[in-house]
Amino acid sequence: MTPNQWMLILFLGLAAYGIRLFGLLGGQAIRNNARLRPVLEDLPGCLVVGLIAASLANQPVTTWIAAAIAVLVAIWSNNVVVTMMIGFMAILGLRYLGF
Repeated sequence: MTPNQWMLILFLGLAAYGIRLFGLLGGQAIRNNARLRPVLEDLPGCLVVGLIAASLANQPVTTWIAAAIAVLVAIWSNNVVVTMMIGFMAILGLRYLGF
């Protein structure tokens, strides 16, 4: 292997380790700060909402209706498995009906 390839491997290894170290230190700082603790507690929900919102971009109305049904089921049941099942059945049903 060439020296450039070894430098690339070294740089990528350091970058990967640095990202993990920064996440560990940043997470500890947030966890130890009482004012920022609610941010850490709400982070998983915010990430899920962000991923779902990004996946709904440029989707047909059928997908939006099924997502709205899934949101209502999530609010009503507070159960992830039930929400996924009803959301899946909603999109299948709407597509079967020709929406």
